[in-house]
Amino acid sequence: MTNRYETVFILTPVLSEDQTKEAVKKFKDLIKKGSGKVHHEESWGMRKLAYPIQKKSSGFYHLFEFESEATFVDKLETEYRRDERVLRFLTVKMDKHHQEFAHRRRNKMAEPKDNASEAADQRPAPRRRKEENVEQRND
Repeated sequence: MTNRYETVFILTPVLSEDQTKEAVKKFKDLIKKGSGKVHHEESWGMRKLAYPIQKKSSGFYHLFEFESEATFVDKLETEYRRDERVLRFLTVKMDKHHQEFAHRRRNKMAEPKDNASEAADQRPAPRRRKEENVEQRND
């Protein structure tokens, strides 16, 4: 029985772009080799950490959404622990609501950004200052 999982891992910021790509490829190939199927992949780039980890305040974030056997997750997390380039990782099993949310989020991100006129229509009306409201009442 296969389940759907989402894993996010943070790579150390001292890596070059090629080293980062190589690390991501290693984990992606590991998922495929473990009879898993990668459904979605996102690179979030370099981001600031909420707290220092190993005296580092930033890291390269990467997300995989994949399908595999439950026993494979332990093997994947063991590889995360063995790799010195990985600062932190988190793997969660996706239920149907999580899958729907992830699908909507991806579709929202894929929408073209040139819908400025639609965005202007959706903005709330500007708020008036209290002084303007008082003057109107006194008239």
